[in-house]
Amino acid sequence: MSLEQRWLKAAYDDSQWLVPLYPLGTLYRYLMSRRDAQYSSGKKTVWQASVPVIVVGNITLGGTGKSPLVAWLSRWLVQRGYSPGIVTRGYGGKAVNYPLHVVATTDPAHSGDEPLMLAQQTGCPVVADPQRPRGAQALIEQGCDIIISDDGLQHLALGRDIELVVIDGARGLGNGRCLPAGPLRESPNRLSRVDAVIINGEQRHAVGVNGVPMVLAPQHWRHLHSQQRRALVPLPFTLPVHGIAGIGHPERFFNTLRTLGVDGDMHPLADHQRFDKQTFQFVDQRPVVMTAKDAVKCQALAPPDSWVLEVEATLPPEFEHWLAAKLSALFERGYTDG
Repeated sequence: MSLEQRWLKAAYDDSQWLVPLYPLGTLYRYLMSRRDAQYSSGKKTVWQASVPVIVVGNITLGGTGKSPLVAWLSRWLVQRGYSPGIVTRGYGGKAVNYPLHVVATTDPAHSGDEPLMLAQQTGCPVVADPQRPRGAQALIEQGCDIIISDDGLQHLALGRDIELVVIDGARGLGNGRCLPAGPLRESPNRLSRVDAVIINGEQRHAVGVNGVPMVLAPQHWRHLHSQQRRALVPLPFTLPVHGIAGIGHPERFFNTLRTLGVDGDMHPLADHQRFDKQTFQFVDQRPVVMTAKDAVKCQALAPPDSWVLEVEATLPPEFEHWLAAKLSALFERGYTDG
């Protein structure tokens, strides 16, 4: 495991070797609380969009399933006649100019992997910009009538109407401490102020609030180079495989592979891993299985027998009804329904 992965495991397992970092975690929590108060009091400027803004974020590091929720939310809004756009930081990418309008053929070195993946999966307008208000304005000028801010909970300069927080059900809040003593970006009390907490997968730890269950359901296999789709069963490749995952919580992907009957050597990589030919220099030639997030960076590097597992989020009807009512109330309060 990399140093980052060892630290995350320690933070979620409440390892004692993090105890010397507890004072720094307390300081970080205080600084985040003070920053929040500055935006709430008006000492720091909050830009309010002319359309509703839905934030999808988390309070933990290590990957929780935000991107599948953003993709689900985008499709759900389109089905109801809205024209959503996604604004994102574009972590891992560096563009010459911002805002960057991300399309299916954008170089991931410019956009980052998650914005490109979302553009390919949803077909919705996606803009990457470190300054989220500027990126949101670019989407509005493009005709979007609802903005989804991906991983935007801590980006307080962009006003928001609905906050959705995703938590990994298997890992919860870890040791409950803020960086660098634990995995939290801010205090657990933040969960009491958001509109909904989404629990990804089976909930094994209490988080202090009632959560909405979300399941990431495998949909199909996709051959990386031909883009041909194949059913989940029978497996379109031979076993064993090399499984790779450059995401925040690789073990979740590997567990999903095992439930589908896929075995082999599993290779956890760093989140937002930068791939090169060396990544695929395995001792033996086997099929390679990867996530959709990794796939956007591997088209020209991965071996011919490479496959992508596509997954989609599923949420209960009660959540859909609640969200529809929440949006209706927003438009009744003053937004112009597109």
